[in-house]
Formats: sequence, structure tokens, C-alpha cells
Amino acid sequence: MKVVHTIEDLRDQLRGQLRVSFVPTMGNLHRGHLALMKLARQHGDPVVASIFVNRMQFGPNEDFDRYPRTLQSDIEKLERERDVYVLFAPDERELYPEPQNYRVQPPQELGDILEGECRPGFFTGVSTVVLKLFSCVQPRVAVFGKKDYQQLMVIRNMCRQFQLPVEILAHETVRDDQGLALSSRNQYLQPGERAEAPQLQATLRELQARLHGGQRDTAKLEADAIARLAARGWSVDYIAVRRQRDLHKAAADEVAAGEPLVVLAAARLGATRLIDNLEL
Repeated sequence: MKVVHTIEDLRDQLRGQLRVSFVPTMGNLHRGHLALMKLARQHGDPVVASIFVNRMQFGPNEDFDRYPRTLQSDIEKLERERDVYVLFAPDERELYPEPQNYRVQPPQELGDILEGECRPGFFTGVSTVVLKLFSCVQPRVAVFGKKDYQQLMVIRNMCRQFQLPVEILAHETVRDDQGLALSSRNQYLQPGERAEAPQLQATLRELQARLHGGQRDTAKLEADAIARLAARGWSVDYIAVRRQRDLHKAAADEVAAGEPLVVLAAARLGATRLIDNLEL
């Protein structure tokens, strides 16, 4: 595996390659990330991964400074798996050599709801860095995880509207044996919190069962799910039942007619903020 730190070296490694498959990450790689690399390998060659902790998508009171940075360990994991040909690991000055005055602003109806409402500017930061990385790598395929469900939709819509020649592939959320979605932020959890954390997914599955059982009042289902977690000591940002196609609220008749839905959640357990979702 080649490890490069500059855009010039990256382009030298990829010159003439027409089937590049790309996996952008912020590092601190776990089994979920490695599954994305394997999917990328199935759909392109060579595979490029990136590791970059993007300051632009962090709010002023978020965890940019303490976000885990484990580059050497990440390199060792990727070398063992042998799925990645080039790892692009730039520093901030390489990707942002001057103030980033040109930014990608997702539409309010998608970018300012749910995660966008809780984390103002988040999707602008994500979209801008992904567009910049796509410009550097020029992939044919890019792979993202479904855990970041709204982010996946934002990136897909951005590619469509800008006519980017990049196919966006989604990998199912990778979970541990207790059902907790794998995330680099899981390591922030204290031991007792780690044992409690799978209750987020369990709560979503309970909501799913009630919908399948014929209940159609999504507002009540959301409120009950929030109350369930709050009673266990969680601080809930949102639990929302939305249409899969646009993340807007579904009318009662749409729910009754079988409109494909997804329930999305974000909640804090102690100092750790977890997100999850479940397609219904």
C-alpha cells in the first residue's frame, strides 16, 4: 500500500487509472471502515482510502480536538487487509491552503433538518470536503456507510446535481454482537455506558415492531421512544420517523399505504453522542 500526503503525489499514483474506487474516512479505523474497503474493492480497482479529520464539519463545542487520531495503527490495519492501494492522508494545509470561501450549501429541506438542525453547518462542511476529495481522487465509485443515513443522502444528491461521474454505494451499518453501530466515538463510552448503548438500536426496533403491529401515529411512536430512552438516562436530540426518499415526515395515509420509512435517532449517553437508524 502506498501512503501519500500531498495531492500531487496522489495524482501521480493514480495517473491513467479509470476505475478508481474511493472510501473517505476520518481515520481511527474499525471493522465497519474495513467493510467499506472490501465493498470498494468489489466495484473498482485500485481502491483509494483517505484519512482526514475535517475541521469544517465540527461545531465550536464539538470534539474536533479530541477526535481519535491513530494514523500508524490505521496504516497497519489497512496493510493487513490488503484491499487498499493508496492511502491519502493530507494535513489541513494540504486540503485547505487558503480560507475556504467557496462552500457547498445543501438545500435547507435536507441539510437543515435532523442532524443539520442539531449541528448547524455540519452538512456544509461534509459536502465541501467530499467534493474537494472527489476532485483530488476522481473516483468512479465511492463507498459510504448507512449509519450516517442523512449524510449519504446529502452526498448522493450533491453528486446528482453537480453531474459528478461518481457512483455512490451504500454499505449496511456494521454492528457489534449487542447491536451497537460501530463508530470511532464509541471509545468515549465508559464501561457502564457501553453496556447501555445498544438500547438505542433496541428502541428503534421496538418502534418498528409497533408500526408493523398496525400503529400509525408516528408522532406518538416518536414521543414514546424518546421517553423510553430518557427514562434510562439518555439525552435525546431526536427520534424521527421519516420517508426514505427525502427524509420528510410521512402523512398517515402514506404510512398506511406502505410508504418506505426510516427511523433516525441521535442521543447522548453521558458525554458521548450516538446516532443510528433503521429502515422500516
